[in-house]
Amino acid sequence: MPPVPDLSGKSVLITGASTGIGAAAARAFAAAGCRVAIHYNASREAAEAVAADVRKAGAHAHLLQGDVRDSDTVRRLVDEGARALGGLDVLVNNAGGLVKRVPVAEIDDAVFDEIVDLNVRSLVVACAAGVPHMRRAKRGCIINVTSIAARHGGGPGAALYASSKAFVSTFTRGLARELAPENIRVNAVSPGVIATPFHERYSTPQMLESMRQTIPMGRLGTAEECAGTFVYLASDAMSGYVTGQVVEVNGGQLMP
Repeated sequence: MPPVPDLSGKSVLITGASTGIGAAAARAFAAAGCRVAIHYNASREAAEAVAADVRKAGAHAHLLQGDVRDSDTVRRLVDEGARALGGLDVLVNNAGGLVKRVPVAEIDDAVFDEIVDLNVRSLVVACAAGVPHMRRAKRGCIINVTSIAARHGGGPGAALYASSKAFVSTFTRGLARELAPENIRVNAVSPGVIATPFHERYSTPQMLESMRQTIPMGRLGTAEECAGTFVYLASDAMSGYVTGQVVEVNGGQLMP
């Protein structure tokens, strides 16, 4: 990806950036000339590899470690990232996960709390922590990561995960309305079936083949094919009049 003039030198913090879509986004922002804070929880080696790629692209990289299910940790990560980067221009809330496939009749409080804390609470807290930094700069961009599951309800045992992502989509729209007068744009990327560690962990080959057959392009997507959408949404030159949108990246599987 070539440099993007209006992103050169901008500070970007990405949660869940050690693998998959977050890692691809970190590399794309580095290629666009940004300074990148790369958050991870347990995958330190993978995060260090992403940081090495960011630096190889000539960009500054800063590693952040922490479990985003804890609100105090999320606030620390955002503030630490902003200090390390000299501000916060773009916040990408990518951390999240299915946790495990559970039929609704078997959902208990522990599973509910883990899924909601990971996909909902962490994102809300990160936005709340990031907005003051953007207000000081009188501009900013927040990009949340939702899912195609937010629209179709998810696969087997994923209703709660899908619902948590539907929250992300709706919260994105509400926050966009709230922050538009302050020159802070808020959008979301909604990946379809992307070949990442997410599906390696939660989906069988048979499930993936069944999903593939519903995709007009006839294949699963790649993390790299999602990355350009993040760069587009972060660039005022390319999307300065775009806010409150959920951009679908799914090979035509869903055409809303």
